[in-house]
Amino acid sequence: MAVHSLEDARDRELVRRVANRDEDAFRTLFRRYGPVAKAVAHRLVRQGFMAVQEAFLSVWRDPAAYREELGTFRAWLLSAVHHRAVDSIRREEAHRRRATQAPDEQVTEEDAGDVVVERMQLQETRGQIRRAMAELPPPQRQILEMMYFDGKTQSAIAGELGLPLGTVKSRTLLGMRRLRASLLEGHR
Repeated sequence: MAVHSLEDARDRELVRRVANRDEDAFRTLFRRYGPVAKAVAHRLVRQGFMAVQEAFLSVWRDPAAYREELGTFRAWLLSAVHHRAVDSIRREEAHRRRATQAPDEQVTEEDAGDVVVERMQLQETRGQIRRAMAELPPPQRQILEMMYFDGKTQSAIAGELGLPLGTVKSRTLLGMRRLRASLLEGHR
């Protein structure tokens, strides 16, 4: 654990230096994590370099987006690369769907009725999620709220609540299962 702590401390210092526009610190982070970031992106998309480039560019533009209390820089960066790669897949799929639609099927303006229906469905879904969350046992609800509403990692939650990491993970899993079951039951 000490090796990871030392590496994490070095990464945090490098991110602080990037916040002061230290290009050498940025290059060091890129040399350290560029190859593994590229491997993560490449598992999802062939041209993974764009996801890597976007993630590192976000580090340069807004290093404060990385919050030390939520986990390691490595985990945060690789998560950012993963999300950007997934976003590129979604954009590509949406582009492909639009390209395959017949010209008369393509919508040029949003139908006001569709917008109203979508908003109503969104409100209904939010209400279902709130009700399902309220039905969860308090320990499971607390952990899910900390993860999804506060953006905390399971490790950070374990430290904050003084619980073993395994307990946090099992409560997360049980809470998600109950939440899913409750939401599926509501759609029947």
